[in-house]
Amino acid sequence: MLSQPDTHEKFSGRERRRHRVFVTHNSEYHCRDGICVAVRDLRTGRFLPEHMAVGKRVSSGIRFTEVGGIASISEPGDPHVGEQICFISGEPEPEEEVLTSPVRAIERPPKEVVALYPN
Repeated sequence: MLSQPDTHEKFSGRERRRHRVFVTHNSEYHCRDGICVAVRDLRTGRFLPEHMAVGKRVSSGIRFTEVGGIASISEPGDPHVGEQICFISGEPEPEEEVLTSPVRAIERPPKEVVALYPN
């Protein structure tokens, strides 16, 4: 599995890491420089090269209220645990957006996993 939980909230300097993994209930969203480069199914451990999030940019994290209203939106490109990630393609079409389930963890992938990313 992945190593070291993200300490992003504790670190006050400029973020230099290029890779982050957003872990949700069913998937891991592997991102490089804010772009989703791979999605891995947690049940099978397989990467899903045809997943709709691959190639899309992390727009923001959104936290919804219990009745479906928006409780908060994170800074662009900086989602947090408990928020749902919105991935966008840059196209104005709503069907080009992907909204994940709430993020359970934000991790840094080991080099061995980065090497497995599909091309």
